[in-house]
Amino acid sequence: MTSKETADGGATAAGDLVRLDYDLWAEGGGRTELVDTTHEEVAQNAGIQVPSGHAPWGPRPHLIGGERFPTGLEQALVGVKVGAELEREFAPGEAFGERDPNLIQLFTMHEIERLPEMRRDDAHLDLGTVLTINGRRGRVVTLTAARVRVDFNPPFAGRKVKGKFHVVARIAEPAEQAAAVVELEYGFSSEFHVEIREKTVTLRVPDRTKFDPYWFAAKARIVERVRKQLHPESIRFVEEWATPKPAEPEKPAGAAGEDGEAKPTAAGAKGPSAKKAAAPAEPAKRHAASSHEP
Repeated sequence: MTSKETADGGATAAGDLVRLDYDLWAEGGGRTELVDTTHEEVAQNAGIQVPSGHAPWGPRPHLIGGERFPTGLEQALVGVKVGAELEREFAPGEAFGERDPNLIQLFTMHEIERLPEMRRDDAHLDLGTVLTINGRRGRVVTLTAARVRVDFNPPFAGRKVKGKFHVVARIAEPAEQAAAVVELEYGFSSEFHVEIREKTVTLRVPDRTKFDPYWFAAKARIVERVRKQLHPESIRFVEEWATPKPAEPEKPAGAAGEDGEAKPTAAGAKGPSAKKAAAPAEPAKRHAASSHEP
């Protein structure tokens, strides 16, 4: 098996896996919005609410020349020296494209109400709601009782993008490359166990994949990318189904002990010890009764 590497400190090439730090801002219309970042402090200052399951902060695996960023941004990362920083402004055509008026379409409220996502119990329709219509995702931009206007342009279309990138390190070890591919295509790579022996890559998958429909699509992409990066003869995915141990039955109250005699309970205690325990209650009762006497 081979691993695609270039010397540390060398220039990146399309297809390289690296660890990348970045901040992306969209500018236009008199406002600046954060597109994405690997820095928690930057996200907090921008007022971004981070969803649960968000990737850890810090440098993330990145495939140079891949599809994570728009084509213009990916091309700008080709040839950057590992360890170097790049700060650049991109025109709309290099980033998320120009706005296309033809991608803003009008639908009846009846058509919108028939969408699967609008039939959920927690469905909510408002300005900014993201809908999937005929396989395309768009945002609601106008809303009346009878009509809904949906914009299918990318959210940052028509706006300049300012990017700051730091190519922190190259991912060179084969096992780390396989883990990076998992992170790129599915996420949660820390829950996977990667093992490479001879020309076989083995991925032991976590429990979350067993019932996740998204995993089945991601799995095919992982196979394709690992083949391109590592050229193995085979790729194995291992699921583990541990048999749960039966819970030990609890002994009922008053169950017989080792000597065969029933153990007394607090409510039904008998014998001399029970009488001694109950004895102090008599004076208390008499005292309570005497306290009400005239």
